[in-house]
Amino acid sequence: MKKIEGIGPKIAETLAEAGIDTFAELAKTDAAKVAEIIADVRGNHVTDTWPAQAKLAAEGKWDELKKWQDELDGGKA
Repeated sequence: MKKIEGIGPKIAETLAEAGIDTFAELAKTDAAKVAEIIADVRGNHVTDTWPAQAKLAAEGKWDELKKWQDELDGGKA
């Protein structure tokens, strides 16, 4: 999960505890639901791009993901 721009160890742990422990699971989870799940994690997290990033990762589109992440700022478009 930490390959997703904006996700660190604590958020990855929190998502896993909620049953989201693969890129495919994250890809099919609405960004608002992700924000709800991690609401208690300290910090200002923008989850808007996480499902789309996870979809690219789940599909093995690493070059495309990396290119997009180079344009992101902490997960923000």
